[in-house]
Amino acid sequence: MSGWLWCAAAVGLVLVLALCRRPLAALGGFAVRSGLGLVFLWLFQGLGTLLGVQLGVNLLNGAVLGALGLPGFALLLMAQWAGR
Repeated sequence: MSGWLWCAAAVGLVLVLALCRRPLAALGGFAVRSGLGLVFLWLFQGLGTLLGVQLGVNLLNGAVLGALGLPGFALLLMAQWAGR
C-alpha cells in the first residue's frame, strides 16, 4: 500500500473516533450511574424488607435508576405498589 492510503486511513480513523467520543462518554456515564443504582438497590434491599417493599436487584431496575435517578426510584416504588 502506498503512504497516502495509510495516511487517509489514519485520518479517517481519527475522524470516526472524534465523532464517537461524546456518545461513548454518555454511554459510559450511563453505565456508571446504572451500576450505582444497582448498589443502591442492593443496599435498600435490607431496609425495604422492614418497610414491606421489595424491589429486585436486576439490570432493568438499575437502568431505570441510572436514567432517571431519584424519580426513577419513586417510579419503581409506585410500580411495585400498583402491581399488588
